[in-house]
Amino acid sequence: MASRYPEWVQESSFGKWFLNTNIWVSRVIQVALKDLVNLMDNPNKQYDVILDVGVGFGNSLWNLDKTFRPKKIIGLDIDPEVLKSAQKQAQLCNANVELVECNAMHINLPDNSVDLLFCHQTFHHLVDHDIAINEFYRVLKPGGVLLFAESTRRYIHSWIIKWLFRHPMDVQKTADEYLSLIKNTGFDVNDQKVSYPYLWWSREDLGIMQNWFRKPIPEEKEETLINLVATKPKSD
Repeated sequence: MASRYPEWVQESSFGKWFLNTNIWVSRVIQVALKDLVNLMDNPNKQYDVILDVGVGFGNSLWNLDKTFRPKKIIGLDIDPEVLKSAQKQAQLCNANVELVECNAMHINLPDNSVDLLFCHQTFHHLVDHDIAINEFYRVLKPGGVLLFAESTRRYIHSWIIKWLFRHPMDVQKTADEYLSLIKNTGFDVNDQKVSYPYLWWSREDLGIMQNWFRKPIPEEKEETLINLVATKPKSD
């Protein structure tokens, strides 16, 4: 399929199938969202406008709606085909849902217009992280919250992910590099608001050595996932 976004690395057929499965919803989206909520200072605060960057098939929409009870959710994705499927998920929400075809590196929203930005397993698909994170900062209101859940270079460069999925490989970052990127953009990130899950699906062997052969998780390892809660300073 020809794209008007030449920098877009389109997902594989397997990837598109997997991202619309119950495994993706229950073992990835919901697990990450639960962890992020636990890291938040005030998850019960009213976040009127939520932006979901990389909404995909929309399986995060009703999870965000149920968790935060916003007035509006904006779902952004570069792929017009998956946005058609996201329309079905949007109907499950109490919030008003607006789906927008848009490149996350050029978000078509005003400055300071979003209360909470949810970026789950999207950032490693983007070809310019500096531009994207500055766009996140721009559209968030002062005091707004960024929920960031991402796979690191160690995971994206693993043989199984290279085999099954498609990503821009030369831009992938370590957990420390993602953390530095977000802090250097101007976000406030407390060390207590960062977690490094080591979930079975994020391991090169899918956790077989630990789960089947009871091999202990190494004390020193390169992180495969990073979840964090960041805040745009109120002084901006």
